[in-house]
Amino acid sequence: MTSSLSQQVQSAEDEWLALWKRGPARLRWTQVPLQPGDAAPDFRLQDAGNQAVSLSDYWRTGPALLLFWRHYGCSCGIERAQRLQAEYADYLALGARVVIIGQGLPEQASDYAARLGVPCPVLCDPTRRVFEAYDLLEGQASQIVFDAPDAFLKIDAQAGADLQQSRHGTPRAAVNSPWQLPGEFVIDAAGRVRLAYRYQHCEDWPNPLVLTAALKESLWSA
Repeated sequence: MTSSLSQQVQSAEDEWLALWKRGPARLRWTQVPLQPGDAAPDFRLQDAGNQAVSLSDYWRTGPALLLFWRHYGCSCGIERAQRLQAEYADYLALGARVVIIGQGLPEQASDYAARLGVPCPVLCDPTRRVFEAYDLLEGQASQIVFDAPDAFLKIDAQAGADLQQSRHGTPRAAVNSPWQLPGEFVIDAAGRVRLAYRYQHCEDWPNPLVLTAALKESLWSA
């Protein structure tokens, strides 16, 4: 592991533990969340190669599928990456561009994408400002660690610290926010939201037929 990547992972682990001890905070919308027909918020972000790109670059010439990821040590991300590999050709066949927005920094994102064989670009949102702009909330313990022992449901500080230590130095290191829920959005070429899918728990993957149907709708109404 390079020095830069090691430093990013260590900082991300520190953040995870601090946020674990704090517990989830953004559990309620304070306004009507982003929904179909709304303009998709545009941001300029670093990609895994440390180049600045705009989200709108992905929907400028056709529909885009934005995949907001959980942290890079989460097992649900491993399965989502496998699902994405199986689904990817169908999205491309509809002229869609697919992009992941993750919590980590560029070196983290690059390492993660290479390890999991992620087929699309990965953008970096370490402060989760884009997650918030797309109204993706944090989850309660019952939405994140529902299959874990009760100590985790109670957000026990020692249980969190022990979990992180057990994963330290592995591909499943506990990094960044433990509470952030994922989401998936279809954006049409006019920059309008066509589908806003927000996970209700961390393994609440959408049926790919819903995503392809939304992409078709975005093409037919162009």
